[in-house]
Amino acid sequence: MQETYRIAGQAQGTTYAITWYADRELVNKTQIDSIFKSLDASLSIYQSGSLINRFNASQKSIEMDGHLARVVEKSMEIFCQTGGLSDITVYPLVRAWGFGAKPTDTMPDSATVREILACVGSDKLQVRDRRLLKTIPCVQIDVNGIAQGYSVDVVAGFLEARGISNYMVEVGGEIRTKGLKLPDNEPMKIGIETPSVTGFDAPVIREVISIGDGAVTTSGSYRKFRESGGIRLSHIIDPKTGFPVQREIISATVVAPDAITADGFDNALLAAGINGAFEILNRRPDMQAYFIYRQPDGTVADTASAGFGRYVVAKADR
Repeated sequence: MQETYRIAGQAQGTTYAITWYADRELVNKTQIDSIFKSLDASLSIYQSGSLINRFNASQKSIEMDGHLARVVEKSMEIFCQTGGLSDITVYPLVRAWGFGAKPTDTMPDSATVREILACVGSDKLQVRDRRLLKTIPCVQIDVNGIAQGYSVDVVAGFLEARGISNYMVEVGGEIRTKGLKLPDNEPMKIGIETPSVTGFDAPVIREVISIGDGAVTTSGSYRKFRESGGIRLSHIIDPKTGFPVQREIISATVVAPDAITADGFDNALLAAGINGAFEILNRRPDMQAYFIYRQPDGTVADTASAGFGRYVVAKADR
């Protein structure tokens, strides 16, 4: 008899929720929390002594563990495929704009941004076996834009290794599903969180989708921001200009085979703008995306890649 099991908690500065179906428990909260502890010890800029912080403090290089090696490899791949719009070396800019581990009230001027840009660019990183090297000492990395998706995949892999084939894993809104919702053998349904018509009010559910075996993540410029002179500054920094992204896209939702891919691309698609985003998607037929964007007249509209419609099972009232 298949039963429903759930584990929920807090990790990585957010919440997580895991639902699976099996004839016995198979997994417990202590095991899941141990996974997150291991991930944070490697990837968290908020944890003192983490591997990533040790790299950032180093002058030249550090030996990577499995977590950091996989995330860096994927990040470098996405850096190339997005023309540099997804770049983990953006961390010095993230800190300068007040979105790092230690928030600041000051804003950088153009001269400061230009100076910091000299330290930005994944072409300044090298990987030799398990060693991560920086070509100049000021290079620092932040994998927050991809780490939650990777964490979802790690937890999903843990479930599958224990024989669980019907589950949903969610960490901070990043989701991976496999199999069906038992006992009725129903597809698992996910509500896409998108901004309200104003773009900045409380988010609403605009679409309900079912992705089968895969992952879905959402990046929104409305989610985390600062205000300066009455202007809202997105936490997503353009690694080319050094300034917060100001594009027409308000929200980008990506469906991909795994969460590290979806999470790794969603910020870059938002930063690319509608036309640039579709150019990237045309080169990745394994991904589909849905966008909320602001039109030149200020009204809000939506659009999606050609294959996204197959996932939609319901539309909320507009």
